[in-house]
Amino acid sequence: MTLRHAVLSLPTLALAIAAALSSPDAAAARGFQARDLATLDRVSSPVLSPDGRRLVFAKRVVDFDANKSSTSLWMEDLFARDAAPPKRLTPEGWNVNSPEFSKDGKSVYFLSSKSGTQQLYTIPASGGEPRRLTDFAGDVGSYRFSPDGTRLAFSAEAFVDCGADLACSSKRIEAQGARKESGVVFDRMFIRHWDAWNDGRYNRVFVTAVPAKGMAKSATLVGADVHGDVPSRPFGDASEYNWSPDGSQLVLSARKGDRQEPWSTNFDLYLVNADGSGAAKNLTAANPAWDTGPVFSADGRTLYYRAMRRPGFEADRFALMAMDVASGATREIAPRWDASADEIVLSEDGRTIYTRAQKLGQHPLFAISLDNGEVRNVLEGEGSINAFVIAGPTLAFARSTIKSGDQLFTTSSDGTAPQRAITRSAGEMLGDVAFGDYEQFTFAGWNNETVHGYVVKPWNYEEGKQYPVAFLIHGGPQGSFGNGWSYRWNPQTYAGQGYAVVMIDFHGSTGYGQAFTDAISQHWGDRPLEDLKKGWAAAQKKYSFLDGDKACALGASYGGFMVNWIAGNWFNRDGSSPWKCLVNHDGVFDQRMMGYATEELWFTEWDQGGTPFDAPQKFEKFNPVNHVDKWKVPMLVVHGQLDYRIPVEQGIAAFTALQRKGIESKFLYFPNENHWVLKPRNSVQWHDTVNDWLKQHIGE
Repeated sequence: MTLRHAVLSLPTLALAIAAALSSPDAAAARGFQARDLATLDRVSSPVLSPDGRRLVFAKRVVDFDANKSSTSLWMEDLFARDAAPPKRLTPEGWNVNSPEFSKDGKSVYFLSSKSGTQQLYTIPASGGEPRRLTDFAGDVGSYRFSPDGTRLAFSAEAFVDCGADLACSSKRIEAQGARKESGVVFDRMFIRHWDAWNDGRYNRVFVTAVPAKGMAKSATLVGADVHGDVPSRPFGDASEYNWSPDGSQLVLSARKGDRQEPWSTNFDLYLVNADGSGAAKNLTAANPAWDTGPVFSADGRTLYYRAMRRPGFEADRFALMAMDVASGATREIAPRWDASADEIVLSEDGRTIYTRAQKLGQHPLFAISLDNGEVRNVLEGEGSINAFVIAGPTLAFARSTIKSGDQLFTTSSDGTAPQRAITRSAGEMLGDVAFGDYEQFTFAGWNNETVHGYVVKPWNYEEGKQYPVAFLIHGGPQGSFGNGWSYRWNPQTYAGQGYAVVMIDFHGSTGYGQAFTDAISQHWGDRPLEDLKKGWAAAQKKYSFLDGDKACALGASYGGFMVNWIAGNWFNRDGSSPWKCLVNHDGVFDQRMMGYATEELWFTEWDQGGTPFDAPQKFEKFNPVNHVDKWKVPMLVVHGQLDYRIPVEQGIAAFTALQRKGIESKFLYFPNENHWVLKPRNSVQWHDTVNDWLKQHIGE
């Protein structure tokens, strides 16, 4: 091109500059940072009015200086002609959760601790002041309205011998706090679970009438002879109990709270009377594994639910089941579908089940025909569907990808209409941030089977350059670093520092068929390690921008175990390590001690193949503590005091080994975090410490 052809007139030049500055790529001046992740608005819990016209959702915002967050409800009129942005529904200063529409669509219910304890409130869908509906001692944990909307089933923590007297349970907790003695005597496990010690209370289900005026103060205990947590701990929700269509009964999913609870995954479905009378009937006694998620057909003749097949295995496949209520006969709805269903949502005509399930690194929404078991992917587009709801002509859903947190969309109920974005993407909220592009790749892993992985480019990627690499190893181990967004381990926080990211869904990962998931059990240290090695080699061969000489491996939970394992088991032919540094977050250091000290014993006993006293050799086969003599790579160890899944002593022991051997190491300790780092400022400190460690060993 000659100079004459390259010169633009001043007006044309001005327009060109303005256009360039207004484009998203030009506006992006920096990478995604840890503080962006910690303070980004989050949307969740979409619910639709019965006619599908109004969408309500929760939005969480962070006060970083105060180190806390708050959640409010927002509403969008989907049929309005002006397509105005969502409007806030709940008042300023209220922190709320769990929204639901009333049966007539005129009110929205939600839970809030505005009164000092978590209670149920209602607010007009058109806006106005909230009205409190319940006044119970203690917190309302979850709730479900009866089909006619006149009664409320809810869960609350209570002692068994207090029965329906919630005040009794509250007074006992107060009395325990007033004791001058601090000792507690246990005669069975769980003594603690996830991040809390057991004080003897269960989550129990109660029923009360919905008051037209005033507040409900008393309730009836249902399933009094079901001694177990409903919902389950630590992450159960209202999907674990449900009403019959006529409102006379409920079905509860519960595991017996006895001495076998810590090594049992046997949740059963119990049919109980809504008035509290009679004995609970175990509907699934024939299945010794997990049964949950009960949903009745409209006529009440069929109960749909999800069921695992193998007792003691929490990562087994959840099959979709149908039970004839009268006879108790059961059948699997889609036996040829090799996926694990997340939930059950019935279509209005009762002929289809909608559910999410992982598939090849994605998390789509599926429709399963109750007539023939055929499975259809409902929504076009990649990413992870993290929540959805269907009402009238509308399907609303939350979707995330590696490049954006959850964003709410709507479409037609069958998913065929164009998708309308209701909330902004992460890129729209952070206009000056550039996110790293990503790509999925495959390679031949263990047993020559196809294994998937993702590579994420640095935010400032340029052709022809090489970049240091953060090699992320997911936890679970039955989990996945798929195409979705994480607020804990997010590859964009590394891409935002200028690193490339590699993630491998090794054997044991979910979403690739149950046999693929099963392959890691009793094989923690060989099959997945082979996949990681082959995946790292394949990624370097395929992507020339990866600088294999400047790479650090990072992982949490099982990923932290793998970091400990590769520290003593992954070396180059010359004996050197392929890693310049390691990051072990909440990782298993001593398998045998883990088998004795963790709370959910079914996890270690299934994955290791027995108990540490009956099968000690299996716990020693892939035990990092036996290979510490070969450790030599600098390691950052992170652990939280409230982590009862992998107790803090595991992290302390790893750090002790590193220090005693004279290996460069650091220990980041959080006295107020559990297996996850959740508090905003702690999250930023975690990321800053990790990023500083990477910069120290593989550069900027």
